[in-house]
Amino acid sequence: MRESMLERRLVREVERIGGLAPKWVSPGNRGVPDRIVILPGGRTVYVEMKAPGKPLEPLQAKWARTIRKMGHRHYKIDTEEDIDRFIAEVNSE
Repeated sequence: MRESMLERRLVREVERIGGLAPKWVSPGNRGVPDRIVILPGGRTVYVEMKAPGKPLEPLQAKWARTIRKMGHRHYKIDTEEDIDRFIAEVNSE
C-alpha cells in the first residue's frame, strides 16, 4: 500500500474517534513529522508516515528524538496494522 493511501486512512480513523490529523508543514524545518494528531482530552501526538518498510530519514529520526525528549509521543506508521495499533492505543486512554 502506498504512503498516501495509508495517510488518508490514518486521517479517516483519527476523525472517526473524534480527533483531527492535520498535515504539518513547517517552512525552514525539514524533517518534521507529517501529521499532528489532535485528540479529545487535550492530547497531541506526532506521526511520521512512511511507505511500507521505509525507515525514517536522519532528520526525521532527529525530530523524533527531540519530540520524545520533550515528553511528547511520536509514532512512525508504515502499515495498516500500525494504524490499527495506533488507534487502539490512543482510543484506550
